[in-house]
Amino acid sequence: MGRVRATLITDAADDRLADYRDLTDVALRRVIEPEGGLYIAESAKVIARAIAAGHRPRSVLVQEKWLADVEKLVTDASVPLYVVTPEIAEALTGYVVHRGALASMHRPPLPAVAEVVADARLVVVLEDIVDHTNVGAIFRAAAGLGADAVLVSPRCADPLYRRSVRVSMGTVFQVPWTRLPEWSEARTVLHDAGFELAALALSDDAVSLDAFSARRPERVALMLGAEGDGLSRRALEAADTVVTIPMAGGVDSLNVAAASAVALWELRGR
Repeated sequence: MGRVRATLITDAADDRLADYRDLTDVALRRVIEPEGGLYIAESAKVIARAIAAGHRPRSVLVQEKWLADVEKLVTDASVPLYVVTPEIAEALTGYVVHRGALASMHRPPLPAVAEVVADARLVVVLEDIVDHTNVGAIFRAAAGLGADAVLVSPRCADPLYRRSVRVSMGTVFQVPWTRLPEWSEARTVLHDAGFELAALALSDDAVSLDAFSARRPERVALMLGAEGDGLSRRALEAADTVVTIPMAGGVDSLNVAAASAVALWELRGR
């Protein structure tokens, strides 16, 4: 069966484009995405990684310049391709779509924590990190530096938010991840799986990252906290060890994404 012919759309108000409208409106997206089970993938590279991970596109919005490339990626003939001008794309999204293609993707169900960490030796735990750029950057570090999985708290920013996906370069589809329950339950789940919980934080009783790495437990859950406030009291109480990155120059800490990369490099399997 051949592909359904791509459809040229010239009106930004067309109902078929509803998934792509007002992407910069976070409040609207929080209504659309959980209820509709959707997220937006941006650029041919990211769409390709999402499809390779088994995610299903509902539709694709593409500028004519990139149509041939996208047609090679989206082989399911039932998925409509909506072709628009750059002006229509910008009117829809509120920004210039430089990478030429957006896909409205069905959000897959999240796996259980025990399933995600079953074969893991190093996992990253994100507690209440609200900046989507930081979440995406941490996923990229996790993928590039050998973490086996990422676990996010109930109030952590959505890894499948458009900016998170873009900053991660699509590695949110590469690194297994899921959401944790609250700490009262999460601590037990991780301990039952054999993980030592290492909180990256400033504390008088913290051990240096290099000292912790020298005695690296077989299974480590590296806990990273929110921008500014850091890990919550409950998270620190759940931790087995508090670990800090030794700093110089009067600087007490790094941005959470930078800190994740430093810690993952030090804790990587050798």
